[in-house]
Formats: sequence, structure tokens, C-alpha cells
Amino acid sequence: MAATIITLEDLEQFKKDLLNEIRTLLTQSSKVQHQRWLKSQQVRKMLGISPGTLQHLRITGQIPFTKLGGVLFYDIEEIERILIRKKNEE
Repeated sequence: MAATIITLEDLEQFKKDLLNEIRTLLTQSSKVQHQRWLKSQQVRKMLGISPGTLQHLRITGQIPFTKLGGVLFYDIEEIERILIRKKNEE
């Protein structure tokens, strides 16, 4: 197996290529739209609430949801509107 010698210029070029790749990935990820529909676990984590509290919010009509095949989905835009409305009420 032959040895390969890496020069300082090779390392500089590698650094430039790596930074360009990272920049490209960061700009692409910032353009990706956020997920619109969230599942119960994601909503609970976002709001910092228990499963029972989320169920109470559904039952009382405070948080809209859609049930599809036994899975509950929540529109993130609706949740954000509710949070803003509650903040303005305080």
C-alpha cells in the first residue's frame, strides 16, 4: 500500500470545501418549511403538558384537532394562534 502525502495546501482546500458544503446545507435547511401537522406527543412536548391536559384541551374545544385512523393531528398554525391569543389575554 502506497503512502499518500498530504500537504498544507491539501488541508486548506479541504477546509474550504467543507465550509462551502456546510454553508450549502445550512441555507437549504433554513428554506425547508416547518412541518404543518403535529402528533399528540409533539404537541405535548411543544407546550410542556401531560397527556391528560392535552385530552382536556381537546374535550373542552380549546385546541382543534383532526383524527385520522386513530391518530390525532394538530395544525401547528392553529396552536400558534391559540398561544398568541392567550398571551394577549394576559
